[in-house]
Amino acid sequence: MKASELKRGMIIREGGDLLVVVEVEHRTPGNLRAIYQTTLKNIINGKLVNRRFSPTDTVEKADLESKKVQYLYRDHAGFHFMDMTSYETIVLDDQMIGQSKDYLKENLEVEVLYYEHRPVAIELPVSVALRITESAPGAKGDTSGRAMKPATLETGLVINVPLFIEEGETVLVDTRSGDYIGRA
Repeated sequence: MKASELKRGMIIREGGDLLVVVEVEHRTPGNLRAIYQTTLKNIINGKLVNRRFSPTDTVEKADLESKKVQYLYRDHAGFHFMDMTSYETIVLDDQMIGQSKDYLKENLEVEVLYYEHRPVAIELPVSVALRITESAPGAKGDTSGRAMKPATLETGLVINVPLFIEEGETVLVDTRSGDYIGRA
């Protein structure tokens, strides 16, 4: 596929490494040709790499197998998931889960991506519904513009929500950016 088709979260193969696209930025410096500045994370060792691609460069998308799993719980061994077809338990470590832990709650269905029969990453749904456990009360009359306040969710993640959202409510959160979407 062409480098112009790269999107955040895609997994590509470069040499013998599997790299997940953390960030991709389209740049056109002055009157020069366009480039794609990317930040890639090696799935195996976690190292970040910066690469530049021209729009005509080709990259190899990794051929991954995907299995639907359900998140069960977390303990000292790691994060426990149940395969939805075989009912086997899969345990993934903290490094593989990464920042996705902020969106995992019991019974959430996610995709585990496998490369050569070995789990390499998880893919979250685009949005998840999470309950607010702690939030300051909104100030009345402070409605100019888009006033926001911090709120702590049941997973420990802190996001900004509008002033009218109260403690105990369930909100939708975008798993790609960590932004508030709306009430659930």
